[in-house]
Amino acid sequence: MNNLILTDVAVDTWVQDGPAKMEDLLGSVVLIEVFQVNCPGCFLYALPNAIQLHEKYSDHGLVIIALATAFEDYDKNTLENLRLLVGTGEVIGETFKALNQRGLLVDHSKLPWKLPFAVGMDRIEPDNEPVTEERVLAYARQLLGQFDQLQEDQQQAIKNQIQTFLEQKHMKAETFERFSLQGTPSAILFDRKGMLQDVSFGQVAHKQSAIEQLLAQN
Repeated sequence: MNNLILTDVAVDTWVQDGPAKMEDLLGSVVLIEVFQVNCPGCFLYALPNAIQLHEKYSDHGLVIIALATAFEDYDKNTLENLRLLVGTGEVIGETFKALNQRGLLVDHSKLPWKLPFAVGMDRIEPDNEPVTEERVLAYARQLLGQFDQLQEDQQQAIKNQIQTFLEQKHMKAETFERFSLQGTPSAILFDRKGMLQDVSFGQVAHKQSAIEQLLAQN
């Protein structure tokens, strides 16, 4: 995965702003904030944090892109719902439930804030690849670098979970799978030369310091 570069990020549709091509961002530190429309944690933590990072570092060379993806709930994590979100601020599904319970919405269903950076949709395509033992094992090793060092019963439990997941997965998200993301929210960080520097899942404390270090480099 360390050989991946900025141009390996696949954007099917720009919903808000966005470069003509990813090469146009070379010279900037680029943070790809990967989220799902139906992901409460993305809207409670990751995206508000990304807005703070944008406000603090955009004038110093940081470019942030919010990339919506779909690895589950394909009926909700759609381009249509992403356009609704960006155009009106309206949230749906589990995101609506979580933010509404916390009193964080305005006008009954809308976010009180807007994303101030480019927003795109990952390339989502049908997944017709058969679920074989080889595919399950390859997926396990890709997801867990230490998989082969685990006890046999642990390996089997993980393979069972992966097989169930793959059998239920009828779509594939290109960027999500190419960068071996574990879920959402995830962040993909590139240096000014477009080289991959960090991939993280969930809320991570090192994200801001990693950005500051890359911004300090020429």
